[in-house]
Amino acid sequence: MSDRPPDIDPAQEEYWRNFLLNGLTPAEERLRPLLAKLPADPRCKMCYTPFKGVGSTFMRVFFNKKQSIYNPTMCNYCEEHIHEHMGGAEIELSMVFADVRGSTALAEQMSIRDFRQLIDLFYQAGSRVLVDHDGFVDKLIGDEVAGAFVPGISGADHARKAIQAGQELLRATGHGDPGGPWLPVGVGVHTGVAYMGTVGEPGGVMDMTVLGDAPNTASRLASNAGAGEVLVSDETWSAAMPDMESVGQRHLQVKGRSKPVTVHVLRLLPG
Repeated sequence: MSDRPPDIDPAQEEYWRNFLLNGLTPAEERLRPLLAKLPADPRCKMCYTPFKGVGSTFMRVFFNKKQSIYNPTMCNYCEEHIHEHMGGAEIELSMVFADVRGSTALAEQMSIRDFRQLIDLFYQAGSRVLVDHDGFVDKLIGDEVAGAFVPGISGADHARKAIQAGQELLRATGHGDPGGPWLPVGVGVHTGVAYMGTVGEPGGVMDMTVLGDAPNTASRLASNAGAGEVLVSDETWSAAMPDMESVGQRHLQVKGRSKPVTVHVLRLLPG
């Protein structure tokens, strides 16, 4: 049974499919060659508007284009453009979920202010990692950071980049450091078909998100990962063909799956 919501406009679905698979919409296709010449990185993943340097100042002053405060992977103009095209498409993508281990106990041991600051640092670190590896920040919620890696932005090797982002999320939270992590985190990575697009009410509250089995499975892998572990599904591992060895395999029975999910376990070595 398909996860695709009913009543999708075929024209909007084609718009989204072209964007998610090729990284282009008519507006970005015209702007990219020009904006790519302006300094400097990082840039909007869609139109290449620079977020730093002289180019950033120029775009902000003359065109009011700047990094979105809601999704650091794109500029405010492209985010508005997406919201004007309500819809989405089913594609194969890779998902990364990072989950804080023992967050309830941490919250009990700290003041609300200190816990908020700790989780905010986690959000910041997670967002940077996802953006640096050509992923979309899907959500920052509770004690979890989620990212989507789609062919049009991440490239055909989105599964490999998702694995690399998972490992970097561990490094960013101090796993592998001799003194231990500043926040215990487990990561899940999965590749599969999902619906990605806008959800909500046109003219009201809207968001861009990923729906279906792929994000659900990645989230459940993250919840099964121990602190300092990246659990990579066999689907992602086969798609990425990574030049690395896992420290083992597990067969997990996860909610929503009739058969166990085979995962490859990655950890960072201290040093």
